[in-house]
Amino acid sequence: MLLDLLHLLTTPAPQAQRRLGYLRDSIWLMSRARRCRRAWAPHLEASRAVMRAAIAACERRDTAVVLGSGLLLDVPLEDLAASFRRVVLVDAVHLRSARRAIRAFPNVEALTADLSGAMALMTGAAHDLAPRLPPVCAEPATGLVISANLLSQLPIRPVERLEASRHPLGAWEPSAGDAFGRRIVEGHLKALAGLKARVCLVTDIDEVGEDRQGQVRARHDLLYGVRLETPERAWTWELAPFGETARNRRLIHRVVGFSDWRP
Repeated sequence: MLLDLLHLLTTPAPQAQRRLGYLRDSIWLMSRARRCRRAWAPHLEASRAVMRAAIAACERRDTAVVLGSGLLLDVPLEDLAASFRRVVLVDAVHLRSARRAIRAFPNVEALTADLSGAMALMTGAAHDLAPRLPPVCAEPATGLVISANLLSQLPIRPVERLEASRHPLGAWEPSAGDAFGRRIVEGHLKALAGLKARVCLVTDIDEVGEDRQGQVRARHDLLYGVRLETPERAWTWELAPFGETARNRRLIHRVVGFSDWRP
């Protein structure tokens, strides 16, 4: 807890990212990753394997972009740095551990950007909210764009923010939040589909709460009803083992991976 507070106080991050909770989320994720290292290992390796397949099959080797680079636990950074002239890591927050890893590779750079479009909420322009990709994704030299376990994360804070605000159309209803989340998911996929670069997509698609008898107690659609094509690879991620969030319940995510995604 004290270590998390230290990171919260000392990590450089734009004020908007702090207010939206992105910095707090990154620190929370880092702490959970440390506690759940063994449970997360198969998921992280499966994610890296899909990205490595995309790297190996990529013809244009000038620039690679990773959207949602985060803690870099699921990103094969060394492979990317060795295979491309330039690697751009994009996220709302880059913690110190990620910045230290980046310094080992002179051709890797970090770009801070809001990929959900949630900054529109900060200015009251929620009706204009649309996920946007940084211009580097569309540059002619960019041969690979990776969406790294990002798609399900994009709607979380914007939906929470809008739910907590006074909705201009009246009382908030869950269906409105679902529609808003779906719009963000669809917007990210639409932006990826418009790229000429090869697209590698790794994302969790649903969450199951399971008790010690293996009975499903809760299920949550992480993509708000959006359905993806048949994946090249699919696996489960034990996000929260027994004892992490509840003594007799664990959270399991279903994850899919595409080394060459097209709608």
